[in-house]
Amino acid sequence: MFPLLFVLLGQDGGAPQANGALQQAPAPKLVTKPEMEFIRVSPDKKGFQTTGKNWRPWGFNYDHDHEGRLIEDYWDKEWDKIEGDFAEMRDMGVNSVRIHLQLGKFLDGPKTPNRKRLAKLRQLCALARETGLRLNLTGLGCYHKNDVPAWYDLLDEKGRWEAQATFWKSIGREISDDPVVFCLDLMNEPVVPGGKRQPGDWLGPPFGGKHFVQVITLDQASRPRSEIAKSWIDKLVREIRTVDTNHLITVGLVDWSLDRPGLSSGFIPEKTCQSLDFLSVHLYPKRGKRNEAHQTLKDFQVGKPLVLEETFALECPPKELGEFLKSEERELAGVFSFYWGKPLPELKQSKSIGDAILRDWLEVFLPLNPNKK
Repeated sequence: MFPLLFVLLGQDGGAPQANGALQQAPAPKLVTKPEMEFIRVSPDKKGFQTTGKNWRPWGFNYDHDHEGRLIEDYWDKEWDKIEGDFAEMRDMGVNSVRIHLQLGKFLDGPKTPNRKRLAKLRQLCALARETGLRLNLTGLGCYHKNDVPAWYDLLDEKGRWEAQATFWKSIGREISDDPVVFCLDLMNEPVVPGGKRQPGDWLGPPFGGKHFVQVITLDQASRPRSEIAKSWIDKLVREIRTVDTNHLITVGLVDWSLDRPGLSSGFIPEKTCQSLDFLSVHLYPKRGKRNEAHQTLKDFQVGKPLVLEETFALECPPKELGEFLKSEERELAGVFSFYWGKPLPELKQSKSIGDAILRDWLEVFLPLNPNKK
């Protein structure tokens, strides 16, 4: 997740909200509608299909509400808010929602899943199905440092990877039979650091009170960074496939993952992503640098569908970003922008600069929806 997006739009980045007493959510009975099938990669490896028809994800990151709270901070006591937000997103014409799940909310220990929150996730899937929205489930989040269990930070690389596998296998078992889930995104913006970090130093610097970047090792040792990244991806994919063979798997990559001089995440696409079903990139084009953004997307093309999983008119005008998305429509398999629970009429009445930025962008983004053409 692009850190400045959180800062510039004036989101509240304070300490996470108290959850209060956790109420057990009843696991809703899964009723799969005949017309809903699992999403597959298309034969040409450029996009997706369902029931033989092309399908393009066009949706929102529903990563927090307008107060900066993560979905897990309010889904126990404010479920009606989530129902309303999903209905608003559907009415805006999108077909997909990216949900961010924190590891500490779904594991009580390295090998112990939290059954109550897994049931709540099942309830969210039922709501998505009723609303007609597919889910991109992004996991292993550590956005609120106060929500990161002490035992998790004390693990070494092997132990941390095992706990991450427990998280994903728990999720996979819970939703493996539900086609409303479009994909599983292993992590938001993982990084393989060069050299050695201090014990427990698993998170990137905070922005707006949230940690959007994580490292997957504390010691590179003598290993090439891309080999570490590939081993991590391969392990998690392999573990998920023991319980879930139905859903597509991806990972959310920063645009500086490419093999270029300067800053790099270590997740070089052509060297690390062979076991993924498709690639997801986070890109915020800069004003007047459309050609550079185009080249970045081109360099992420490695024979798999490419989804622009995060984008926003943050560093360029909405019109310019809209023109860029239109020009890249044939190359991109899908696009996700952002929505935080304020519908357009409310955004138009607001005096907030952040609301004005979001309003202006939505007025450009929504008409671009290729599924409406």
